Amino acid sequence: MRISHKRNIQRKLHKQKPLLTNTVSAAKNVQKVETAVVAEVVAEVVAEVVAEVVAEVVVASKPVVASKSAVTLTPKQQQVLDIIVKHTDGLNPKGIGLQAGQEDAKAASWATGALKKLTEEGLVERIQMAGNKVLYKAL
Repeated sequence: MRISHKRNIQRKLHKQKPLLTNTVSAAKNVQKVETAVVAEVVAEVVAEVVAEVVAEVVVASKPVVASKSAVTLTPKQQQVLDIIVKHTDGLNPKGIGLQAGQEDAKAASWATGALKKLTEEGLVERIQMAGNKVLYKAL
């Protein structure tokens, strides 16, 4: 009984309402559509006028010099970047970790996360050497 009741309710919910043709509500719907069209046309005209005014203001103003995008770095990433900048000839991840005061066993893995972010941001260049050796240089 419970499943059949659920099916009946679902059937009632999916029935379409009859189209309104000769009723007062149909006339109100037409009026709403006409009002929406008029509002849309007015919005387009206002947008064109605003665009013209903004274009005139932009032409009249001085050109703005584009600066580098502000990249927010974590303290660890900033520390790694400072170490790389000090060594202009390039440095491997283990050397970076040792410069930062890490243990010999954890030095390379400590620096790799920060190096990945710095290379994605374009602050550091990754240079592949022979085999699996990698050097990082500041740009």
